[in-house]
Amino acid sequence: MRTLSRAQACHYMLGQLGLRSIRHHGPGGVRAVLEERRCVQLDPLDAIGTNAELVFLARVDGVQRGQIYDALYPGHAFEHFAKERCILPASAFPAYRDQAVETPWWRSSERMRRLDPEVVAAVLAEVDAHGPLTKGDLTDRGAVERMDWSGWKSTGKAASLALDVLWPQCRIVVSGRVRAGKLWDLPARALPVHAHLPAPESFARWAVLERVEAAGLLSTASGPHWSMLKDVRTSELPQQLVHEGLLEQVQVEGSRRVYLAPSGFMDRQYPEDDGQTRILGPLDPLLWDRKLVHHIFDFEYIWEVYKPKEKRRWGWYVCPVLQDGELVARIEGATVDGLATVQRQWVEDGAAVDSSRLDATLARLGRPR
Repeated sequence: MRTLSRAQACHYMLGQLGLRSIRHHGPGGVRAVLEERRCVQLDPLDAIGTNAELVFLARVDGVQRGQIYDALYPGHAFEHFAKERCILPASAFPAYRDQAVETPWWRSSERMRRLDPEVVAAVLAEVDAHGPLTKGDLTDRGAVERMDWSGWKSTGKAASLALDVLWPQCRIVVSGRVRAGKLWDLPARALPVHAHLPAPESFARWAVLERVEAAGLLSTASGPHWSMLKDVRTSELPQQLVHEGLLEQVQVEGSRRVYLAPSGFMDRQYPEDDGQTRILGPLDPLLWDRKLVHHIFDFEYIWEVYKPKEKRRWGWYVCPVLQDGELVARIEGATVDGLATVQRQWVEDGAAVDSSRLDATLARLGRPR
């Protein structure tokens, strides 16, 4: 068991997660970051950028908000469940394609009970013949009973529900995002290089190693950082990977929690901090394990977007501010006339925010004109 000081853990996490220096530029840089990060969590809310946009813009220069998806689709990415619903690099598609045959991702069986199998086949044939298509482009195939999961209701359109069955099975993929919504297409067209490549022998083994690389330090305790892999967490596999020398067990001074890290992680070299101020998305990989963030950065982060207003400590869509290797503040922002602006700001005790550097970051979060 290796023990890290808090300072060592901070240095490693910022380096491993690509938050010390921007090394990538332009659309190619977006694709490179996705390969490095393994997955980027999706969320539709957009105050000063969606979570995915904020994740990439903290790590890539030469692109602006609104340009991220064009850099990835088609050909370089698809969407599936990893740390919840994510953008994943095209290289991961073979693993998901074969796993989807065995796994009832996203309650597909419950959806199928509401659908005529002929409708699913017809929608797949329509995407095959005319894709890429948005759901609005599809032929109307009638209505279905909506599902209600704790107040969340599914679509009532049969054709749209058929898409919700087909994409977790990897029979169709997201091949673009436009104002009208997602574009759907066949993997053979959207991911021609990767659609038919062989999958790893064990999805679980591959997925654990990927998640550890994505998280930097992956706690062996349960939590959202194990999303979609909770059964794997309690299996013998993580310990087996440690015994094989592919992973290391780590503790951080002052905590009893045990983490998994990539083998040889302390020998990895990372650049010095580049002096840029970064606004982190609420679901940035650095924030997956908020107990770890609190312990090593002394920064408490709570995403209060789903809390009633009267129960929020800070605000609705609040983002941490990373400056000089420290989490120095949190901001609540909005887009006004195409420009990202700060509505409220909370600075940590003893910290100071460089307003000129923050303004430069906000300028990149404006919408392209």
